[in-house]
Amino acid sequence: MMSGRAAGAMAETPAGAVWMKTCQVLKRELGEATFGSWLGQAALREAGDEVCVVAATGVARDWIRRHAWRRIGELWAQNDPMGRRLDLKSRMEMDAAPAPVRAAPEPEVIEIEVEAPPVVARQGRLQGLQERFSFETFVAGPANEFAFAVARRVASWADGHFNPVVFHGPYGFGKTHLLNALAWEAMQSAPEKRVVYLTAERFTTTFVKALQDRQTQAFKDELRNADLLLIDDVHFVAGKPSTQEELFHTLIALVEDGRRVVMTADRSPNELSDMEPRLRSHLQAGLVCGIEPADRALRLGILERKLATLAQQGRFLPSARPEVLQFLADRFTDSVRELEGALNTLVARVGADVARLTLDEAQAILRPHLACNERKVTVDMIQKAVAEHYNLKQADLISERRARAVARPRQVAMWLAKQITTRSLPDIGRRFGGRDHTTVLHAVRRIEALKGEDAAIARDVDVLLRKLRG
Repeated sequence: MMSGRAAGAMAETPAGAVWMKTCQVLKRELGEATFGSWLGQAALREAGDEVCVVAATGVARDWIRRHAWRRIGELWAQNDPMGRRLDLKSRMEMDAAPAPVRAAPEPEVIEIEVEAPPVVARQGRLQGLQERFSFETFVAGPANEFAFAVARRVASWADGHFNPVVFHGPYGFGKTHLLNALAWEAMQSAPEKRVVYLTAERFTTTFVKALQDRQTQAFKDELRNADLLLIDDVHFVAGKPSTQEELFHTLIALVEDGRRVVMTADRSPNELSDMEPRLRSHLQAGLVCGIEPADRALRLGILERKLATLAQQGRFLPSARPEVLQFLADRFTDSVRELEGALNTLVARVGADVARLTLDEAQAILRPHLACNERKVTVDMIQKAVAEHYNLKQADLISERRARAVARPRQVAMWLAKQITTRSLPDIGRRFGGRDHTTVLHAVRRIEALKGEDAAIARDVDVLLRKLRG
């Protein structure tokens, strides 16, 4: 089925007529559901002798190239009397491509779209799914590698899966990224399967509207016919009895029928005290995967990946001074979103010059962001926290003791004092038993080097930074 506008456009151009014939054959061969999922939103763009199939997303483009492009080429060659070459791009690629410089006026660009069949996509409800969140852009590390492996296994439709799967962790830890990536991969792996993705908030509002419109059966059918149901932020339904009741029965129906269910939450199911006990119990009955805070190495990896993405979009070299990236990784520890936001701020201010940005310049640009969340931390507070962490007395850090069991924690404390207080090196030295500023500088440089070499030191510093910053 095609819209009147699209059909009219096709009748006006030879390329449109060829594309219409090609789509009619593909719809019969692939089936309306699969065609609607991947080609239903594709368009044909024609400019002079250049003809391009434009997929709605990069994921759709990759699926078309892998599963249908050879057949499209055959059908196009059979029906196009002009023998023009057909190209394939995503809509984002087309929109980002620079316009060619021509002396003559630009030819009119005609866009021909094929409307998806009435049943819409086989993939079902996909509100809010973001293309930028894929497994390729997800940075895995010790804090999230188990959840990452589970997500990839579910996305591959492998047998022997746990059901349901619940990923949990605080805001900004990558849960939504993982769920989006799982959805895209699952659709690519099995386009004939029905994938439904929505947030718990959308689940609630849609259910309430269905009640008001007396369309609850249609709502139930849409979700319970899913082969894979993905619900983000399921904690949102806590305290909403009727919504929890519907979600509970949906979960039971899918699990008993062998369908797959994956959800995310900000806490482990057993901590969702406002959630109805039997729903909470069923969420706990599957596989519960916690996503821990990103450690320093993972935060650096995230920054490097993000910088590469920004560089690709801005067409500059993906580099920054190590000390700048290390500062970001050490200062923005609470959330991956906060970490990426800090890097976005630097790139927005200086663009390609981010590669030449000094640490002082970066700190100056980010000072408003640092000030709004800064907790006043004193050297005394640092000494107490470090002493407690290493089972020492605060007096040990100020003493003349040189044993490694005391000297290394003292260096850690000095490094922390330099990082998160405004005290000068001489001032820090005075607060550690009257030591010289060169001793403090040596400690700072030593811990900076050890963070990259000694995993235990890196973990200690990470834990202490989080504790001191609250």
